[in-house]
Amino acid sequence: MIKKTIAAEKYRQLVGQQVGVSDWFLIDQERIDIFAKVTEDEQFIHVDPEAAARTPFGGTIAHGFLTLSLLSAMAESATPRLADAVMGMNYGFNKVRFLAPVRSGKRVRVVVKLESMEERAPQQWQIITANTIEIEGEDKPALIAEWLTLAFTSAPSN
Repeated sequence: MIKKTIAAEKYRQLVGQQVGVSDWFLIDQERIDIFAKVTEDEQFIHVDPEAAARTPFGGTIAHGFLTLSLLSAMAESATPRLADAVMGMNYGFNKVRFLAPVRSGKRVRVVVKLESMEERAPQQWQIITANTIEIEGEDKPALIAEWLTLAFTSAPSN
């Protein structure tokens, strides 16, 4: 995929608009199991299909933090690249809400809206995006997150 590159001033003009939609990402049982092992969160609702089948979910579900952790990869496939960017950095979240469980075997994607973009210092941009992680075939999203990132550019803004 060739990623679109946008100059800082043109990017700023997109504030308030949707700037991208990611590819779909499969949340299968193997991914859930690996995440459970790495995070040491092996609660039955995530890793025991037989026991999870007896819950209101009818089967295993992904960890909310697994879905959130995929936001980096999803955003990479969804959002344009800032021209002259030499580095980006996760700066945290203002808000994260888990709204619906992601059942094993479902696919998710993110819809990204640019909330703000401010130059904090020369060649350093703080970008805030509203991210909605959708579950394929479902009305309710898995989560919403207001995400802060810092972008460092090699050229000063105009």
